[in-house]
Amino acid sequence: MSATGRPGALPPPRPRGTGVRTVRLIGVGPGDPDLVTLEAVRAMREVDFFVVSDKSPRGGMPDPLVNARERLLDRHLDAPPVVVRVEDPERERRPDRTATDEEYAAVVASWHDARATAFEEALLAHEGDAGFLVWGDPAFYDSTIRVLDQVRGRGRLDLRVEVLPGISSLQLLAARHGIVLHEVGQAMHVTTGRRLREAVEQGQDNVVVMLNRHVDLAGLEDWRIWWGANLGTPSEELVAGRVRDVVADVEAARVRAKAAAGWVMDVFLLRRAS
Repeated sequence: MSATGRPGALPPPRPRGTGVRTVRLIGVGPGDPDLVTLEAVRAMREVDFFVVSDKSPRGGMPDPLVNARERLLDRHLDAPPVVVRVEDPERERRPDRTATDEEYAAVVASWHDARATAFEEALLAHEGDAGFLVWGDPAFYDSTIRVLDQVRGRGRLDLRVEVLPGISSLQLLAARHGIVLHEVGQAMHVTTGRRLREAVEQGQDNVVVMLNRHVDLAGLEDWRIWWGANLGTPSEELVAGRVRDVVADVEAARVRAKAAAGWVMDVFLLRRAS
């Protein structure tokens, strides 16, 4: 694929034959192809193939996130891309196996190790430089950097990993609602749905919450919430207001987003009432 874009925006690829493989982790934003940076588009055009995790073999249904990545590539590339689908290792999610922080950490470590093996085999089986399309920004609750660090540590591949930032769902949430994510001079605490209660118990009063299997707002009825799901996609949903007034709306919107897209990724800001 030909390289286009502003000269010097990215380091030039290493010459073939040196043994060094370049892997580019490309942040592609939360779903809207128009929110992909010019730098990311140039990186897409410079790699030889893309490695994509595919969850569909487990359920027998097509993985909608794989299809979404392929549509994004079709939008920004001039030639059909080479897409290497890698079966995403199944991760233990049963509550009784992930109840404690230690159990959860062990489950994630095992999953990362299995992912590293799958990515390593895909890279060994294909020549040239590879691209990984990462939702949002690779620095926010994504495992790809850590997994590729494991691949490098195994010593079978000499990898140069480049990370290209993307627009995150946090930024788009604020833009959609027309808000600032924190009060003047105040802190913003970012956490996961799993650890929301811990943040509240610590006294955090301005919390951005990501990675939600479900949204549990019990006991937070007087807080304000700015919520969004599948941001930047045709199935985008937005809800805002006092929790007690909109909790049912949030649940209904999650159901609509899942029905429309086959998946739901939501993020929300919670702020304690003053």
